[in-house]
Amino acid sequence: MTLSRLIGTVLGIGYIRPAPGTWGSLVALPWAWLLHVVGGFPLLLLGILGAFASGWWATGRMTAGLDDHDPSEIVIDEVAGQWIALMPLSYAAWSMGLNILALWPGWIAAFVLFRLFDIWKVGPVGWADRRGDALGVMLDDVIAGVFAGIGVMALAGISHGLLMG
Repeated sequence: MTLSRLIGTVLGIGYIRPAPGTWGSLVALPWAWLLHVVGGFPLLLLGILGAFASGWWATGRMTAGLDDHDPSEIVIDEVAGQWIALMPLSYAAWSMGLNILALWPGWIAAFVLFRLFDIWKVGPVGWADRRGDALGVMLDDVIAGVFAGIGVMALAGISHGLLMG
């Protein structure tokens, strides 16, 4: 397997059926936890940047000359997007000295919201997906991750503001 395939399929996770994108998002969770435990929010942020850059490169290589610009086995975009959705949790835990697993409801919300935004392709998520190139493959999940992260923060605000106060 080539380096671009190893990166693009996240070590072959993208070949798991059904729903390879969901498997890619699931595998992103323990890796995000590991990055956070080892280096906190800064390492997760570096991981996101690395996944985005390497994913853009790998996707370009894997789709060169193909009609399908976004084959289902490419799931590095899901990893990057899922990690973005988890950024509010990582930042909160890192800045407040909390165990990130204590924020477990946020993990569930980040996963569910990211998958919903990625599947529904609402607004700018759909725009990025329709670009038809490697950058669009990565950007639609980045935008879905940003939307999911905003949703996580909104739900935390509602939970802590309305339910706790």
